Amino acid sequence: MGGKRKLKILIAGGGIGGLVLALAAKHRGFQVQVFEKDSSSVRGEGKGRGPIQLVSSALAVLEAIDEDVVKQIMEAGCETGNRINGYADGVSGEWFTKFDLSSSAVSRGLPITQVICRMELLDILVNAVGNDILRNKSKVVDFIQDPNKVTVILEDGQRYDGDVLVGADGIWSKVRSKLFGIREAKYSNYTCYSGLTKVVPSYVNSVGYRIFLGTNQYFGAVEVGHGNMQWLAFHKQPPMSTDPPEGKKKRLLEVFGKWCQEVVALIQETPESMILQRDIYDRDMIYSWGTGRVALLGDAAHPLQPNLGIGGCMAIEDSYQLIDEVDQVSSTGSNAQRTDAIVLALRRYATKRMRRVGIVHAATRMAPEMLAMYRPCIEFKFGPLAHLSTLKIMHPAFPMARAFLQFCMPEFMTWIITGHGLSLKGREKDPSYKQQNKSQTSMTS
Repeated sequence: MGGKRKLKILIAGGGIGGLVLALAAKHRGFQVQVFEKDSSSVRGEGKGRGPIQLVSSALAVLEAIDEDVVKQIMEAGCETGNRINGYADGVSGEWFTKFDLSSSAVSRGLPITQVICRMELLDILVNAVGNDILRNKSKVVDFIQDPNKVTVILEDGQRYDGDVLVGADGIWSKVRSKLFGIREAKYSNYTCYSGLTKVVPSYVNSVGYRIFLGTNQYFGAVEVGHGNMQWLAFHKQPPMSTDPPEGKKKRLLEVFGKWCQEVVALIQETPESMILQRDIYDRDMIYSWGTGRVALLGDAAHPLQPNLGIGGCMAIEDSYQLIDEVDQVSSTGSNAQRTDAIVLALRRYATKRMRRVGIVHAATRMAPEMLAMYRPCIEFKFGPLAHLSTLKIMHPAFPMARAFLQFCMPEFMTWIITGHGLSLKGREKDPSYKQQNKSQTSMTS
């Protein structure tokens, strides 16, 4: 990269976004240091942090960064994009719509959507980045900028200088708070129970993920490999609600007990110890992701509700765009010119990611709002024996909801898995990929 002195990039947060950015920076020849407050909590499956879905666009980004990493992910993960995926009614189990997640990916030379254990993914990324780059037990609590550098300050008082600081430290980001002040996250009105069970249904080889819908609640299930099924149960309730003494399973069977057998069986067959619960928060979109030499990435910039399962994928896409822009900063000129170039690079990164992420953010907020109006039928009860004299007719809004799921959601999912709009090394030579990338630019740049 003649004529360039590589910048030193400091990264707050050793989750998926921070590690992918570090890996991309390492391969581009940058000096890079990742500060993580507790890698054991990031890499664990606790606190609702279950297996993660990597859609085709995110896998393509990872492949452009490090093909060996993607090979390891393919070996450790479970390919779900080549099966039936979609939405179904929670009570009847009837499919509303099915997504074809493989044809559009294969036709563009993209990898097929995978699901992988979060711990395995992070182990792969940590090994690729290197323990010399990742500093554990190093919580970034503050930073200082001056005309020539940015300095991070750790909880223990240590200081490290660099040219760029990237806050990849999640929804409760210290870097974001320092940039824009402390603001409360927004409760989504939903809590999420997650479970992992060894019971694999008979339909597992034909169904990837299926989201079962109900009024103010929904339930998703997917195979995650190694003979395991992961499920997520979302239910509308006040924040910090407590479960009955009998436990989380009893609560779930009260809420979902009259749903279809596919849902009930997964809950029943999951040990109480493997059921976790967390309330779901996000934040409003902001339209500035940094100041000066400091930028935000992933959940630190745009926390997403997990109902589409693509928060990690958006962070991966962010990482590639950011490193691509910073890689254009040259060493020529004065310190002031170099600082200006860094600031402009970080602004370009945010500008090019803003629209795509904004659309996804809006979609993740829209989904639970639609569930609040979900009514498959209206019941009319007659007389003293109302339980025996009930008339059910289709709710007038139900056909509209069905049409939306059948016609709009498949198009949206195709855009999600193929529409990253990034120029990925090794793919620019593929004419079909260039055409697709060009066609998506208007939506994503």
